[in-house]
Amino acid sequence: MTINRRKFLSGTAGLAAGGLLAGTLGTRHALAQATASMFTPEDGATLRLLRWVPFVTGEEEAWNANTAAFTEATGVEVRIDQESWEDVRPKAAVAANVGSGPDMVMSWFDDPFQYPDKLVDVTDLANALGEEHGGWYEGLEGYARQGDKFIAIPLCAIGNAVCYRDSHMKAAGFSEFPQDTAGFLELCKAMKANGTPAGFPHGKAVGDGNNYAHWLLWSHGGMTVDENGAVAINSPETKAAIDYAKALYETFIPGTESWLDINNNRAFLAGEVSLTANGVSLYYAATKDEALKEIAEDIRTTNLPIGPVGKSVELHQTSTLSIFNHCKYPQAAKAYLAFMYQADRMNAWLEGASAYCCQALKGFENNPVWTSNPVHAPYAKASASLRPNGYAGPLGPASAGVMADYVLVDMFAEAVTGQRTPEEAIANAERRIARYYR
Repeated sequence: MTINRRKFLSGTAGLAAGGLLAGTLGTRHALAQATASMFTPEDGATLRLLRWVPFVTGEEEAWNANTAAFTEATGVEVRIDQESWEDVRPKAAVAANVGSGPDMVMSWFDDPFQYPDKLVDVTDLANALGEEHGGWYEGLEGYARQGDKFIAIPLCAIGNAVCYRDSHMKAAGFSEFPQDTAGFLELCKAMKANGTPAGFPHGKAVGDGNNYAHWLLWSHGGMTVDENGAVAINSPETKAAIDYAKALYETFIPGTESWLDINNNRAFLAGEVSLTANGVSLYYAATKDEALKEIAEDIRTTNLPIGPVGKSVELHQTSTLSIFNHCKYPQAAKAYLAFMYQADRMNAWLEGASAYCCQALKGFENNPVWTSNPVHAPYAKASASLRPNGYAGPLGPASAGVMADYVLVDMFAEAVTGQRTPEEAIANAERRIARYYR
């Protein structure tokens, strides 16, 4: 296969110039040219990407269109394999450890820290992209960087926000959505009494389950480990979080202990629940179905309430892109990622995602998608506001293991369902966390 490198370089440089802000056009145009020219795909290169199943059709369409443009420009075919959110993590871990399978993975949270020695060093690309596009958001950068080395490229934060039926909230006696956890509990009680209950996942949902469990803990001042990595889950704050979770669980629709990432969407759109937390995909699923028009027009979004800790503390789903060491064409893989982050390509993807994916690079924060619809507002700052799941300790193999093992999700599920007492659930979580933080 002959690579038309001149066509590739001129195409990516021109694309990068298209979406840049006035006053920085010349500098960033030059930077884009430099980034594009850093990587020349190997002769005969082909690539395979493992990614999570999309929840927003436009996101997938934009990603695939950008991929097709890369293939047209370089001749490098890229195969994209989709797996459920829950299955990406184990399949990526197997590929990393056996040294075969997909060349790249679109993974979750701090998963790259589970097998950092199995990943290609992408520091050169990450630094170039950061310089070209205004720098990385600190939280997202932390999910991809180990010391001075990037083991992945930050992709996005999938914003999490409360989605609720405005008319049902008002029918329950609330003119405005409560901003604190005490008022939120009273709202959920009133909505249940009105036959329009809430529902949050207590099952092993990679996104929604972890987002909810971490918010419960953090909003009450709890943490898995302290700044030094010492296990700190056994605390009065954790007990308070569990007591609050038990009270909320009593207002939920039955069965949330088995919910995965798709279940709260389905329950909300079926009219079984009137309040949950989700990405903006829930809203757009409703807008695309004429039968759900009434629900779509009634949906409002807001950030999760503030608890006793006194400030907003939320976990947002994060995704990174990694290249496995067993990839036969690492330069082609880097060229592919460089292409996908060029301004016109990234802006098109963000717009196609309709506020589902929040940018990892600050240079894209003014994308018009964030102001195009009031429903998008709570999702707009997800990348800037997210708290890493390893809080208050550093990210690394230990935090990645605790997350992958659903320790927090299980702790709350055990307690709210009565499988264990709150004290037993905390002690079990403490033992499990200690296995990783040795």
